[in-house]
Amino acid sequence: MKNYLSNSFSINMVEDFEDFILIRSRKINPSEIPADVESAIGHADTARIVSGILGREVPAERKDVHLKRGDVLYVAQYKGPRLPEGATVLPEGARLEFLEFTFAEGCGNCPAWDCNTCGLNIWCHGGRL
Repeated sequence: MKNYLSNSFSINMVEDFEDFILIRSRKINPSEIPADVESAIGHADTARIVSGILGREVPAERKDVHLKRGDVLYVAQYKGPRLPEGATVLPEGARLEFLEFTFAEGCGNCPAWDCNTCGLNIWCHGGRL
């Protein structure tokens, strides 16, 4: 299992699943991002700003991410005007939203979505698989 930190999410990152996959996203606080994340933030200015928010070095690493079962993708989603070259703080009117993406295979034929003991149902409502 790996934890990744990126500035975006693409369905092309998901590769190790069969026909039916569920993707859960939820907004999180930056403090929820574990220290062992592997950076996949390809933009140096964004990496510097995220480093400042997290209080630890987040290197700019332009790389392909290939998510497999059990992996977690944390996304620092920038919203705002284009970042000025060399930015170390967010410009006025900009913000970063932090999201967590987790993935689960569904059985595709579950008749009991209201089942309180179903692991997939618990995951859908915020628990861990």
